[in-house]
Amino acid sequence: MRNNGQRAPQHLQAATRKWYASVCDGYELEEHHARILQTACEAWDRMQGAREDLAKHGTTYLDRFNAPHSRPEVSIERDARRDFHRAIRELALDVEPPASARPPIIHGRATQRIS
Repeated sequence: MRNNGQRAPQHLQAATRKWYASVCDGYELEEHHARILQTACEAWDRMQGAREDLAKHGTTYLDRFNAPHSRPEVSIERDARRDFHRAIRELALDVEPPASARPPIIHGRATQRIS
């Protein structure tokens, strides 16, 4: 799980660490790209945790007056999803690689590694 000396952070879930490694293997990432990728991974794990809690407890709860309210996990999931999508867009991982053998260089974004 290395890319320019970067390892997937151990606090990430196993599947997320595997995805982190696959992105590192497929793209040339500079240090700031690796940090954005880590942010995306953390957001993904946070979103999944909130989804698990919502599946277990539901999306609402009743307060002491028996009035329904959204559970905090609803906002956590929504915000984490937004953060994940933004990080992916920032890294330009949301676009398909070009069909040609030599993809254009996009300055300021991760570029796909050609093996």
